[in-house]
Amino acid sequence: MSRDSTSRTKRSGSRNTSRRARAEARAESFRCLQCGLDVPMSAPGTDHRNHCPNCLWSRHLDDTPGDREADCGARMEPLAISVRGDGEWVLVHRCTHCGVIHANRTAGDDNALPLTRLAVRPLAQPPFPFERLGSL
Repeated sequence: MSRDSTSRTKRSGSRNTSRRARAEARAESFRCLQCGLDVPMSAPGTDHRNHCPNCLWSRHLDDTPGDREADCGARMEPLAISVRGDGEWVLVHRCTHCGVIHANRTAGDDNALPLTRLAVRPLAQPPFPFERLGSL
């Protein structure tokens, strides 16, 4: 074996190792398609994270929670907050490509400012003028 082929083998071996390391790192985190933040997959208060804790955007990966069966893969915009009977906040996302709507549990480390903005949006931008309420 020549010296060149030996060095190529070593380089390709290290390249395979780095690919494997990157794949393992991806299993532990993902990059947000909206804001670019590297997001850890683990999150307080949920078994698996499916949205960015910074901007709250998600990616259309699931048909049902956790199955990773969706073929779309587009960004999912946070539209609103819904509150369950036990008081838990749930993010409502809509896919920017196919329009599907999903509800996703919030996580303990989600940024409180965008969560609050979503929660008060119906009051800050009502679908009708508040002045009309006085005439009812």
